[in-house]
Amino acid sequence: MKELSATEAARSFSAVLDGAEQGETVVITRGGRQVAMIVPAPRANGAAVKEVLGRWQERLTVDDEFAANVAAAGDATTEMDDDPWRE
Repeated sequence: MKELSATEAARSFSAVLDGAEQGETVVITRGGRQVAMIVPAPRANGAAVKEVLGRWQERLTVDDEFAANVAAAGDATTEMDDDPWRE
């Protein structure tokens, strides 16, 4: 883990971001105190979301009233999408 003062981080911010992109964590200090961390962003391809949705798929039920409300909302948006200037 790299530690930089706020001034050093500001002067070389592009390099700090390059390091984070490569997996490096950088601690930013001000007056000798740790004030922030720049860490690599999490990378995901959606597999975790797909897995959770798969687990819940059979547990979810939709009642008739909800289904009717969704259908009515769809019908309402179809009416709003009409172009009043088109003949």
